[in-house]
Formats: sequence, C-alpha cells, structure tokens
Amino acid sequence: MEGTRRADIRPGIDVLVELTEDKRTGKLTGGRVKEILTSAPNHPHGIKVKLESGLVGRIKQIIQSN
Repeated sequence: MEGTRRADIRPGIDVLVELTEDKRTGKLTGGRVKEILTSAPNHPHGIKVKLESGLVGRIKQIIQSN
C-alpha cells in the first residue's frame, strides 16, 4: 500500500520512508510511525512522518498496519 493518504496512516504502523537526504538515491528506510507531520489529507509524494527512531521522511510504502 502506498502512503499518499493520511487516513491510511496512524502511529504504530510499520512503513518504508524516503528520508530527505536519500531523495536522489531512492533508498528507503524502514521504521515504525511515531508522529504524522503532514496535515493535508493527501500528498502526492507521500505523507511525512517522524519514525520512533527520530528520523523524518515521506512514506513510500506501508508494510504492516496494526
């Protein structure tokens, strides 16, 4: 599942995000959502979140929703 709809995202789900510094490489980083940062209901590049590790990025794929 893609992470472009805010309604699909909630704290605690496992996701793959693209960090700001990895935009050009396309490298994805896995983690668990701690906080949703995007306030809009949709975002074409992915909803921006803070992971439990403290990293911030845009969701590219939802791995598991609890």
